[in-house]
Amino acid sequence: MTLALTTGFSFGRPVLYLSTEASVELAAALEGATRAPGLQDVRVGGDDGAFSAVERIFVTINGPQNLVPGEVNPQRQGLNSAIVDKASPLNVLGGSPTLATDYSPLWDMNLGAWTTDAIANGYRSRLNEEFQILGMAQRGFLTDPDGAPYGSVGIIVNCPIVQRLL
Repeated sequence: MTLALTTGFSFGRPVLYLSTEASVELAAALEGATRAPGLQDVRVGGDDGAFSAVERIFVTINGPQNLVPGEVNPQRQGLNSAIVDKASPLNVLGGSPTLATDYSPLWDMNLGAWTTDAIANGYRSRLNEEFQILGMAQRGFLTDPDGAPYGSVGIIVNCPIVQRLL
């Protein structure tokens, strides 16, 4: 058996994680995981709360992409880039089992899109840390895909971190 690991970031450092289940079909397909509808019963939006079962995973739709086929843009990140390049979306996970005492392998998906204003002003870049993302969202440069405030989209993914690099 071969297990596919996905590269992401946590606390600004590269990590490898294993996606096993997701609460909805689309997320399961994107993560190469099994759809587990029972995960929809997990309460979302309570990251870092005293009784929260989840951490946040930050997923960007329209991050920077490779500009020339065969060349790697060091800022590459996001679902669009992952689909085109067949590479990791480089998601950012809000906790790590070696650093966060409240770590959970259940992730509450926060799906974001760079605004046209952020792109026009050259702010769109690879982000590798939770507070970078939240700062861009607070400034209005990252929103949910429909332009609403950035935050949970109600999708749970079970993807434990298996290795922290560097």
